[in-house]
Amino acid sequence: MNVIRAGDLTKTYATDGVEVHALMGVSVDVEAGSFIAFVGPSGSGKTTLLNLLGCLDKPTSGRLEVAGSDVTRLDRRQAAAFRGARIGFVFQSFNLIAVLTAFENVEYPLVMVQDRPAIERRRRVLELLDAVGMADQRDKRPEQLSGGQKQRVAIARALVTRPELVLADEPTANLDGETAYTIIALMKKLRDEVGTTFVFATHDTRIIGAAEIVYTVEDGRLTGRQELP
Repeated sequence: MNVIRAGDLTKTYATDGVEVHALMGVSVDVEAGSFIAFVGPSGSGKTTLLNLLGCLDKPTSGRLEVAGSDVTRLDRRQAAAFRGARIGFVFQSFNLIAVLTAFENVEYPLVMVQDRPAIERRRRVLELLDAVGMADQRDKRPEQLSGGQKQRVAIARALVTRPELVLADEPTANLDGETAYTIIALMKKLRDEVGTTFVFATHDTRIIGAAEIVYTVEDGRLTGRQELP
């Protein structure tokens, strides 16, 4: 079963009256439970592609199904509900809520999207904060955390709902080697236990080495595909 079916996706932006072709004819199918990476230089279109796959933006043209739904037809409210129910995100900029503690940031989607009971929320949040090495920092707000600590909180938040699909843009960029490998192992464990699909945009050789399929993105096009043992 394919969790993503993308056909001939294009994305064009107008900047100061000049058209910028961020994606040009990208087609890719991603099977459920995959662990894949899109690699390429900055500006190649990796982040734009993740934004389309995550329903944060709409393609200029092309076909896109995520988890069996034609997401190009969703309006903004429907897209937000779809993201909350089916997709987890790890952003380069963390996107943590400044007034909430680390615990509350991770708990947030369980309250606002899934409405889980308090006991289950606490168990899941503490389990993931411990897994990413942040249990002892759970009462701190983002301004009190380092970049690496914020990234770990963001990763825990992305995983706490046990989504079908996790989209991660340079998720290990701010992490030391030991923590990065721990996070990758945690993601693979979730994939094996729950069947979550992980799609990365990255330069990190640690993630590339762990991926099962690596796609090369250059100038808005997919230019290579490699299956790794």
